[in-house]
Amino acid sequence: MYKVRAILDTKEDVIRTLLIDPKKNLEDLHTALALSFGFDAKEMASFYRTEESWVQGEEIPLFNMAEAGEGLFMGACIIGETLPKVSEKLIYVYDFLHMWTFYIEVVEVNVVASDEKIILSIGEIPKDVPEKEFKADVILDEFDEAETDDFSNFESLDDIDFDTY
Repeated sequence: MYKVRAILDTKEDVIRTLLIDPKKNLEDLHTALALSFGFDAKEMASFYRTEESWVQGEEIPLFNMAEAGEGLFMGACIIGETLPKVSEKLIYVYDFLHMWTFYIEVVEVNVVASDEKIILSIGEIPKDVPEKEFKADVILDEFDEAETDDFSNFESLDDIDFDTY
């Protein structure tokens, strides 16, 4: 069994630690997580690969949205292969209308236990969905810089002698 911790991205402490079979797939983990936080597990959801600093990476959606035989989806990803060791992380987003966001981390592997269950429950889901602040890194390109914009310099248009052309 794996011991997996899920922390809701909110100001209050809302944490669940679950025991789950690593041979199951991410869809099973999605269902276990959603139910452990009091949801019905009927909304769309995705996991996102991440690394130590929790930067959101490749999406693993609930259903395969790609061409047949291509793309990842939860049902095709085994927990033990996707999260092979302690400290492996995923971001879990449940219900795209509300964007409940959770930080998922493998706390322990090879836990001796016979059933899957919630072994730690701290806090409750807030009534109001936490507001998300979506920010992007500022990326300047050649269209953003005034000195490279040749199309805005029409002040001297009257000075051009068009008869020489």
